Amino acid sequence: MPTESKKQPSILKLPDGQHIAYHKFSSPAKKNQPGIIFMGGFKSDMEGAKAIFLENYCQKMKIDFLRFDYFGHGKSSGDFLKGTISRWRDDALAVLDNLTSGPQILIGSSLGGWIMLLAALARKDKIKSLIGIAAAPDFTERLIWDKLKESEKETLRNTGFFDLPSEYCNDPAEECEPYTITYKLIDDARKHLLLNKKVIDLHCNVNLIHGMKDLDVPYGFSIELCNKIAGKNVTLHLAKDGDHRMSEPESLEILRNVVEKTILM
Repeated sequence: MPTESKKQPSILKLPDGQHIAYHKFSSPAKKNQPGIIFMGGFKSDMEGAKAIFLENYCQKMKIDFLRFDYFGHGKSSGDFLKGTISRWRDDALAVLDNLTSGPQILIGSSLGGWIMLLAALARKDKIKSLIGIAAAPDFTERLIWDKLKESEKETLRNTGFFDLPSEYCNDPAEECEPYTITYKLIDDARKHLLLNKKVIDLHCNVNLIHGMKDLDVPYGFSIELCNKIAGKNVTLHLAKDGDHRMSEPESLEILRNVVEKTILM
């Protein structure tokens, strides 16, 4: 299994005084291959199993690779509670514009799948391919706001905050710390909803991977996304036993196979 990286991250300073922490591998023998950028999930960071697995693979195959933390995540600066979809999309664009050259393959997990799509729409000329892992566009609306009771929505509007229970924590025996959701996050995200569009104007190669045992983001999201993307070269991979994280060895092997085929296209 991949292990957490111990090296200190590099820093990309932003015009507003914030900074993005990142790790970048530059291949000494690029062979005209596209680079790969990994975009993590909501309240996740760049030290997760998928990110390290991809970095190890890219180093072995001599492919440029970059992983980073969004504003308020991991080792990047900022308060997570002030984060928005707009901010995290802009972080991805800053990384794409300032830290890479040539065509890129974007790989996005969960929230990262949404950010990946928004970045690709904004920088179509820089994107060769997209790989979504349990991609979760519009999750703030469909999986949070639409599932709240009216009283909870009113609390969120009035106070600006709402604690959402979480099943993810380091010790399964402990009670997991809830995710604090802000109304600012919900409201800002409405500017970036994709699944309510008739067509998502992307024509690059797209591969979507989704576990059929995903209890957080139903695999129907990827089916719907597959149907909405304008391009014809869109492939959906359903993993019968895969969960939301898709980090167990079998799921990582699926990811490796998809990445290998994508590079060769």
